[in-house]
Amino acid sequence: VQLQASGGGLVQAGGSLRLSCAVSGGTFSSNAVGWFRQAPGKEREFVAAISGSGGTIEYEDSVKGRFTISRNNAENTVYLAMNSLKPEDTAVYYCAGRSSVWRTRKMTDYNYWGQGTQVTVSS
Repeated sequence: VQLQASGGGLVQAGGSLRLSCAVSGGTFSSNAVGWFRQAPGKEREFVAAISGSGGTIEYEDSVKGRFTISRNNAENTVYLAMNSLKPEDTAVYYCAGRSSVWRTRKMTDYNYWGQGTQVTVSS
């Protein structure tokens, strides 16, 4: 299974971006997918995750109400819509897949990782 994240960029505070994670190989609907981020000098942290069917979703508290994770199983793509962006959202965002339909916020549960896409929010 391979994942490729895209859609990052530079945006002003309060703006929006939509990240995409294209997944190839395997059976897409059998893979839960998560988004993680890593800011400079900080550890990688959980952002959001979605089950294989898309039926269950989980968010990190700081992004609830601003970010929306979704998936299109016909297009083998997972999205992360980010609204009301803040400077503290600045990070490299990674998508990750696991060989299970069940979502999890635990990084070590994910088997496959994309290369990351930079999101920079200016104040």
